[in-house]
Amino acid sequence: MEAQGGVQADLPKETKALLDKIAQDLPILADMSRADLLLYARLPREEAVILWAHAQPHSSTPLYDRLSIGERLPIASMPGLGGRVHVRRVHTLLVRGATVARQVFPVFDAAHRQVIGYAVRDAYWLAYERHRRRSRVFQRALDEFTRSVLRGDLEGAEGLSPFGEHDGIVYVGPDRCIQYMSGIAAELYRNLGYRDSLIGRRVSEIETIDHQLVMRAINERRCYEVQVEQGGLTWVRKAIPIVAAPKQGLFGKYPKRLEARARRVRGVFILIHDATEALRTQRELEARMALVREVHHRVKNNLQIIASIMRMQARRARDEEARAVLEEGVNRILSVAVVHEFLSQNAKGMINLKDVAHRILGQIQRGLISPDKTIHMGVQGPDIWLPAERATQCALVINELVQNAIEHGMAHRDAGRIDVELVDHGDSVSILVTDNGEGLPEGFDLATDAHLGLQIVHNMVQRDLRGQFTLHNSPYGVQAHVRFAKTLP
Repeated sequence: MEAQGGVQADLPKETKALLDKIAQDLPILADMSRADLLLYARLPREEAVILWAHAQPHSSTPLYDRLSIGERLPIASMPGLGGRVHVRRVHTLLVRGATVARQVFPVFDAAHRQVIGYAVRDAYWLAYERHRRRSRVFQRALDEFTRSVLRGDLEGAEGLSPFGEHDGIVYVGPDRCIQYMSGIAAELYRNLGYRDSLIGRRVSEIETIDHQLVMRAINERRCYEVQVEQGGLTWVRKAIPIVAAPKQGLFGKYPKRLEARARRVRGVFILIHDATEALRTQRELEARMALVREVHHRVKNNLQIIASIMRMQARRARDEEARAVLEEGVNRILSVAVVHEFLSQNAKGMINLKDVAHRILGQIQRGLISPDKTIHMGVQGPDIWLPAERATQCALVINELVQNAIEHGMAHRDAGRIDVELVDHGDSVSILVTDNGEGLPEGFDLATDAHLGLQIVHNMVQRDLRGQFTLHNSPYGVQAHVRFAKTLP
């Protein structure tokens, strides 16, 4: 649902509170109506309305993709909103070439008997025709439920899961008898052994949790959802009370001593969903993810073992060049291990590049910088989430560029600074590594003068990241700039 957050309108505090309450409850009503629901606030001084909220149905194909919450529109331009609103009247309009049936429900300010807004129910004409052919009992119950929502009487709806296309609806009347059951609901109850029609039977006669759930919804006047095991299957049931308005005092303040009687429950909807297959699939997925996380954890441990062995070899190496090569190799291996460490915690495959950069700088600070030098390093920029493969490539790139800055820019300095900046361009990402070191020598050419580390970066950026890599002197030292698309072209 598109929330009403950020809508600016000169409306009374009580009006806004009621509209916010209705907006919170619209999703379940949209699901049960199998239609898009639009909530408009009325602006009397402007003879206009403002779109306060939009709820898309989970039970059918939404009519609208995304609407501009807060948009102001003249009332005269809105079909069904001008003049006196007739709830039973159906207006026909075209939306992107499709014929749409519109019904409009007024929203009243109970204290002042004024129309403060409109709830618009838009559905494809075919969906509306199907709804019109459904049981009159269900249609009346749904209309009563709609009015209950628009009065702000529904409680507990924010805790309900969506009602899907393959879920069933049962309506239990005030006599506690089943008065309506959708075709899907009838099929679901057959899976529980009820072959004959349940219409007319008292809900207490059904050997399910329905009776307890209905009575709880009635007594507490709020929605409830439970998950139960029955017949070897897993069921999700929702109980939604229909709170009726009193015949007298509908728009006025009701005496406290009569308030409970005034807000009597006229019936209860039971929404039933077979969650067996979905939960089985979820458990299988979780088991696979646990296995993947374990694999990444072991890969990380193995890489760290290899890095430890190489570090031991580096300490024993007598040749300075061999020692430097081994230390560089250690950091390359550890930069890859960083990504596997994150994947061992989150196997879904998206890695936060900023976290990776922080971890790599920490490793380099501990492993490459001599204690007698004061070189500060930092990471700036937003969180940027990348697929695991591209995060691994970026980890190696950052490692090589920072090592290059230390070995060449800071080679003859006891103090300095290296900054890694991440920039999110939307579809692409930039990595900027800047140091205040000695700068590039005169006539430096990346194609011919680059050593192994920069060659690795150049090849990886072009071949794997399919991006661009530049290295140049800046007013503060040397800046390396890598830019690439978040996903492969």
